This record gives sequence, C-alpha cells and structure tokens, in this order.
Amino acid sequence: MTDFAPLLQPDRGGPAHPIHLVDKSSFDAWAKRQSPGRRALLEAGRFDGKTGFQFLVMPAEQGPEWEVVSAVAKVDRLSPWCLAKLAEALPAGRYRLAEGDPGPAMLGWLLGQHRFDKYRTLSVSERGDRVLLTREAAGIERTVRLASATAWVRDLVDTPAADLGPAELEAAARDLAGQFGAKIEVTSGKALDEGYPMVAAVGQAAAADRAPRFIELSWGKEGAPLIAIVGKGVCFDSGGLDIKSAGGMRIMKKDMGGAAHALALARLVMEEKLPVRMRLLVPAVENSVSANALRPGDVIASRKGLKVEIDNTDAEGRLILGDALARAGEADPGLIIDFATLTGAARVALGPDLPAMYASDDALAGDLLASARDADDPMWRMPLWDGYDEMLKSGIADLANASDVPMAGSVTAALFLRRFVPDGTAWAHFDIGAWRISAKPGRPKGGDAMGLRAAFAMLCARFGA
Repeated sequence: MTDFAPLLQPDRGGPAHPIHLVDKSSFDAWAKRQSPGRRALLEAGRFDGKTGFQFLVMPAEQGPEWEVVSAVAKVDRLSPWCLAKLAEALPAGRYRLAEGDPGPAMLGWLLGQHRFDKYRTLSVSERGDRVLLTREAAGIERTVRLASATAWVRDLVDTPAADLGPAELEAAARDLAGQFGAKIEVTSGKALDEGYPMVAAVGQAAAADRAPRFIELSWGKEGAPLIAIVGKGVCFDSGGLDIKSAGGMRIMKKDMGGAAHALALARLVMEEKLPVRMRLLVPAVENSVSANALRPGDVIASRKGLKVEIDNTDAEGRLILGDALARAGEADPGLIIDFATLTGAARVALGPDLPAMYASDDALAGDLLASARDADDPMWRMPLWDGYDEMLKSGIADLANASDVPMAGSVTAALFLRRFVPDGTAWAHFDIGAWRISAKPGRPKGGDAMGLRAAFAMLCARFGA
C-alpha cells in the first residue's frame, strides 16, 4: 500500500514551489498583481480561475524556478479534494501554498498519489513523490492515518474475489489484531452452524477453501465504554439461486466493502487510542451456487432465535449481519455501527456517492450528520419507517428476509436488521456502495470509502480525542 508519510512534511522554510489558490471572486484581483508576462501566460492558457480543478504552471517572477496557480471552489474554505488533481499531475518535488495552510486539503494531496497497481504487469513509470509542506504539523499524523485507512478500504475492495475470500479477510483481521495487541476469535465449522446459523446458511454453498466464518476482534481496557463495529463480509455475491445477471455480478467483489470499512474504522480507533473498549465483528462468506445452496422458501434459524423465511437468496447480506448484530448486542454496548453494501435500492434513491444512514437514536444521527459536514464526508439520513415492517411478514416463519413489494428496498432491509438490535441500543447502519463509478481527482474509479471519516470523527468527538 502507498506510504503516505513522506508526502506531507512540516514546513521549516526550505525551498518549495509555491501554489497560488484562486477562486471566482479572487482571481481578477490576483491576476492584476501579476507581471505582464504572467498575465499573458494566463490568457494564453485560458486560465480564468473559474473552472474546477484548473491549474497552470508558470515561471517564477524572479529566478529559474516555477510556480503553480490553481482554481478552487472557495479559497477560504478548502475541500479535502481541491489539491488532489495537483498531486496527481504535477512533477515530483516539494510544494507549499503561497498563502495560508492546506487544512483538510492535505487528505486529497495524499490520496491523489495512491495507486492500486498490484496486478499491473507493466509498472506505471515512477514520477517520484510530490511533497506538500505545511505549518499545520499537528494535523499531519492524523491526516496520514485517514489517508492510509481510506486507501486500505480501496485496496481491499479492488482486490479480485479469487484473491480475497473469507480466509483472506480473516488474515487481514488477524494481522490487524497483531499490530495492536488485540484479541481475535474466529468461529467456523460446526460451531458456526450452531452459533451463527444464518452466516453458515449463506456460506454453505461455497467451496471448502472459501468456507464461511465469523471473525471477532476485541480491544481496549475493561471499564471503558463499549462500542461495536460490524461489517458485511460477502467476499463475492453471485446472488445464490436467485442469481444475478452478468452485469449485476461484474463488480460483486465489492460486496465485502462493509467489512473493509469496519476493519479500517477499527484500525483508526486503535491508532487514535480512543478510550473505549471495541469489538469488531465480521461475518465472512461467499454467496455461491451449488447443489446445497440456500433455496427460496427455506426457513433458517438465527442466533437471536427468530426463524427467517428466505424470500430471495440475493438478500443474503442482511442475514449474516443479523447474526452479527445479535452477537454485538449480547455484550450490551453503548453504540453499534454497521457498514454494508446492502441494497441497490439505496443507490437508486441517493446515487453512487451518497451513503444511506439509518439510526435508531436521534442524538447519534445528529452527531453523525454534523461530523459528515465537518469532515466533508457526506451521508443522508433515511427513515426506519415502522409502517413498512409489515412488508417483512412471513406466512410460516417469524419474518421474511425480503419484501415482495418492489418499493422501499433499503428501508425494509434496515428494518430487518433492526429486529436483531437490542431495544434501546444506539445503532447506526450505513448502506454504502463502496464503489466509485467514475473517477474524480483523488478518487479513482473502483473501491472507495464512504462514511468512514465521518464515523471516525463522530467517535473522536464523543470520546474526547
């Protein structure tokens, strides 16, 4: 994975190429202060300070060095991504802002230089590091950690399913536990059948080397507030017997994106040394097709004791999360957060970039939305509408895993999960895409983290870091 630490350094006054930031309101005044030669260069380059991610390299006013001018939306409120294009496109070297400090834009500077090139036979030519100098030295370490966590999510999601199955998710969790001295327990085989029957049922059709398992990591000191982080770990989703179309299956390596988010958030919590006890829970499966695959109409048990009728085998993520949420609730945590690439309905409602957030607690929802605004990591609260509970009724079991009403699919999925969360527990559910359908500066097409920085900022605000 990309080493971000060298790319962001304290500014101690050494040589660096200045970056001038302008926006629509400031460009004309800035341009008037430039020499005639530089104004001519701006005109020749059709640089007007108004076009997003527009930049121009110019000779310095004095000496042989050169400078950069770049257009941003607002010079007085930099976004995390306003320097990302520069980090992608500029030559190797050292840079600093001509005025002010980069603040949140440090994140995009780092992620603009992240590449997932594990499978490239011909390596991308090395252009060297683009190093950004900043006087905000106190913010460097956390920014590097956020960039690394985001890149880890991307790398996990982008890895093909052939190379990232339940066993590899377990290995990633074991490595994480080893780094921070956490305790890890993995349940599989007969113990999984007995303890996590919905996880076992979803994964039972997979090959032996891709057998399902339940991963649980514990960290923190006794007596500290307990939080639980849960992630959907469907390493590949064929849809089961309700098989997906070829187009629908094409990027289903991303169906473990919830687990990737949960792993990354757990790492951030441990790196930050938040004063909490944390439990990370990841049910890891592959939803395959074989003679013993889960069938529509089957009724399966759950860890909570509820019996679930299978309406659709492609609604498998909520099944494995149901067992995980039940397990999380048994320890009476003060807070449960889960991440899941759960429904296409959420993408239909909110598009590819905006995660759906459901919360059982208004204060928790408010804290998450405030952190989302502050971190520029957007999300949208969706309703846990009690009236739609009846859509999950079963004629022969306690509930069905999906509704036969072709509406409110994301809401009914969240309502299914709510059945497995203890009453009164503060719980937030993120229905995420974990996938960027087109590239933007600092955010390549493919796997991406959504809601991760906002959730972490909320935890930091709540627990005093």
